[in-house]
Amino acid sequence: MNSEPAMEQGNKSTAGAARSLAQLTSGVVGVVLVVAGILGFFLGDSSFTVGDNLESGELFGFAVNGWHNVVHIATGAFLLAVMANAKSAAAGLLVFGVVYGVVTVWGFITGDDILGLIPVDTADNILHAVLAVVAIVVAIASGGLTRRAA
Repeated sequence: MNSEPAMEQGNKSTAGAARSLAQLTSGVVGVVLVVAGILGFFLGDSSFTVGDNLESGELFGFAVNGWHNVVHIATGAFLLAVMANAKSAAAGLLVFGVVYGVVTVWGFITGDDILGLIPVDTADNILHAVLAVVAIVVAIASGGLTRRAA
């Protein structure tokens, strides 16, 4: 018996299950953000105050409140939703990276909140910057933005 066809068949089934770098990144970051958002309600702050009355608590050294937790859950869910294929994962990471990049710049300019809704501090701004850069670099490096749909 020739073992080559069996090996080829095995490779085809594993190749179909393989995930791109963009899909893996979307999945990992998405899960971490959803979990952080949920934990933020229990271990951080769950208030939904705004403007001059904006309150925040700390979750692992990061400023959070109810709105911040909702944003983490929503952006995490977004990344999980786009990870279905390499192209949508790369495009989703690019959108995520650009949005978090804007949030980073805004956070560094204002210093303490975004739109009077979301408290931020230096740790948040640095984390947002890292997430933005990683998302954009992975979106571009994964090649998912240039792949043709199958």
